Amino acid sequence: MTWNVRIGINPLSWMNDDLPSLGGETLLETALSEGKEIGYEGFELGNKFPKDGPGLKAKLDEFGLACVSGWYSGFLGNDTVEAEIERCKAHMTKLQYNKVNVVVYGECADTIQGQIDTPVSKRPKFANDAQWKAYADRLNAFGEHLIKTYGIKLAYHHHMGAYVESPADVDKLMALTDPTKVFLLFDTGHAYFGGAADPVTLLKKHVERVVHVHCKDVRVPVIAQARNDGWSFLNGVINGTFTVPGDGSIDYEAVLTTLKNAGYEGWLVVEAEQDPAVAPSYEYAKKGYDTLRGLVNKIGG
Repeated sequence: MTWNVRIGINPLSWMNDDLPSLGGETLLETALSEGKEIGYEGFELGNKFPKDGPGLKAKLDEFGLACVSGWYSGFLGNDTVEAEIERCKAHMTKLQYNKVNVVVYGECADTIQGQIDTPVSKRPKFANDAQWKAYADRLNAFGEHLIKTYGIKLAYHHHMGAYVESPADVDKLMALTDPTKVFLLFDTGHAYFGGAADPVTLLKKHVERVVHVHCKDVRVPVIAQARNDGWSFLNGVINGTFTVPGDGSIDYEAVLTTLKNAGYEGWLVVEAEQDPAVAPSYEYAKKGYDTLRGLVNKIGG
């Protein structure tokens, strides 16, 4: 029985939202046409996509591609649920129009992920259990709203430079949130960089909560240097901390086998922030696709 997963990609392989100088001159249409040619079924969103639902659908339809999901910058770390509900309307309506059923929730309150001069070690942290509990309660309420209003699940993206970065943070978040309201986006690269020496171990603990997967590989020596020298997240990206599946050290056969055994049926998204001048977009996007496709066929065939 074949494994019912779809392989998509994030436009970061061609152009970077946090660092517009990386691939900033590349046309959206170039990314979409190359991605389709390689074999990807869909794209996650980036800054160059149309901002309205019908416009987005029309653009993707030109290339026969699906809308996978889209990053949403949330601020529940220091703001109210009511403010978040108001702030999310345009984005969630756009995703709903394009039949997307999970949203990438990135916590951006106090984050340093976009500050090129701030070491990752200076990331924000909740001071005590009461702050954690209050945060989890807000996430639960927002997640419930997204399901009831838009039919979209909140896929929480643990991320370098943010409140939820380390395996211990992920454990705590999963323990404090409602499994019917808050779900997990598992990112292999951020898991490793965040402290999971073996991302599969962390994945196995929480695989029942996973509704979305970002597939990025890691260059272990570069991450070691990033930690030792106190790099910012963006300096790490520029210097090659991340790459596509098949070009680094993560055991993707173990990752995908874990997902399949748990009954995961969603998107596998190649999402590897790199400088396209150093890691040519088409070449690396194809390497990522070929790696995942080969493993999906092997595991699920």
